[in-house]
Amino acid sequence: MATISAPQPAATHSHFYSTAELAGAVGVTPRTVRFYETRGLLKPERAGTVRVFTYVDRARLLLILRGKRLGFRLTEIGNYLELYGSDSEHIEQLGYVVSKSRERIAELEGKLQDLQVTIKELRHIEHEAVTRIKVKRGRTRTPARKFTTVPGETHQGRTKP
Repeated sequence: MATISAPQPAATHSHFYSTAELAGAVGVTPRTVRFYETRGLLKPERAGTVRVFTYVDRARLLLILRGKRLGFRLTEIGNYLELYGSDSEHIEQLGYVVSKSRERIAELEGKLQDLQVTIKELRHIEHEAVTRIKVKRGRTRTPARKFTTVPGETHQGRTKP
């Protein structure tokens, strides 16, 4: 998540969006916009029964999407957005960003380590399987055509018809 210092809308600050226009402006579906509205993250004005979104709503939606892309929960994104108006210097908001970013980095580093261990184990399993196939081919003289391509190994024989 980033701080909101100066939203940069596609149009002027006086530009208003319908649900479909806002969705199109940021590359999501109108359903996505309505979903974030039901969760209280977007708070459009009303012109009768029509929802009217402003450049501030567009900036908020971009921050919501960025937060989701980075793996933050909707409650965390909501807390971040609520801090925007509480401090003109944004100190509290920045502190929240630092704290949540560090938590997310630690979480991702843990997942990365888990993935590295899993990849290493899979490479070991693959190596053992390829070795066994080679031994069995050599010992039983099984024609190569009975085997399909083994991952990580180029098959030089014929394949099954």
